[in-house]
Amino acid sequence: MRKVIITGLLIVAGAFMLQAQQLPQFTQYLVNDYVTNPAIGGTKPYFEGKSNSRNQWVGINDAPRTYIFSLHGPIIDDKMGIGGYFYSDITGPTRRTGAQLSYSYIIKIKDGMNLSFGASGGLIQFVVDGGKITFDQDGDIALSNGIQSITKPDASAGAYLFGDNYFVSLAAPQVLGGKVDFFEDYDPDESELSRHFSLSAGYTYHIDDEFDVQPSFFAKYVFPVATVVDLSVRGIYKEQIWLGGSYRSVVGGEDKTLASDAIGIMAGYTFQKNLMVGYSYDIPMSNIKGFTTGSHELMLGIRFKGSSANNTPPAIE
Repeated sequence: MRKVIITGLLIVAGAFMLQAQQLPQFTQYLVNDYVTNPAIGGTKPYFEGKSNSRNQWVGINDAPRTYIFSLHGPIIDDKMGIGGYFYSDITGPTRRTGAQLSYSYIIKIKDGMNLSFGASGGLIQFVVDGGKITFDQDGDIALSNGIQSITKPDASAGAYLFGDNYFVSLAAPQVLGGKVDFFEDYDPDESELSRHFSLSAGYTYHIDDEFDVQPSFFAKYVFPVATVVDLSVRGIYKEQIWLGGSYRSVVGGEDKTLASDAIGIMAGYTFQKNLMVGYSYDIPMSNIKGFTTGSHELMLGIRFKGSSANNTPPAIE
């Protein structure tokens, strides 16, 4: 009975344990890009701290809520980068919490072209709170209304090619993989940390001295499920105010089709090149649209002076 209950809870844990995307979803992937790839740490000429909070599928009980805080910056003449981040992803009675520290090495290929390699490592904890679960049979003592948890090592790696007005990012989160077993003799084949891969790129077009346009995309893949692709475009005014939109789709899967997932609207403001705020709202397009009013995401950030003599943030920020 205990095994049956735990197996069911793992399924409830957001489907991320069972052949699905296991990583948190962020519409503002460009605004806090460091958490998507450790190689991005230290590639900007300043230290920056950012926090994101996302309420997914508002109106649905126990829908996912994600919180993340990151800090990174350059060291040793901007040739290396260090950083770290902490996150908590909550879905109903389940919680996924993790922390990682990162290191990156930055190579100047030529003027206007740089290549960074990065890696990060840390821990990830999965928790199931039995006290928040109602069972069919009263008095079921499988969980004794207690908390089941397990902690596993976690690591990511990536590469980042960038210049003054473009970037290409390739990352492999959860590269260690590993089983998620809540007790010693629990060994289901599907409950494991799946290795993910992501690819993103963007280019900033300088329309004039005041206005820039930045299209970009972000694709995530984990075998054997479909690929999730975000297409976004932002308009940036005087490197301070930006407005944008995004379209998220699911490509492939068992039926090899293209399905719409959500449309997003975004806005942000940078005050005196140091303080930042960003907001996005996702309008669902999938079958879940009849049950939720959408998803909200808020970003807050601050920049600190780095080691470089040139501390003017680029327009693509």
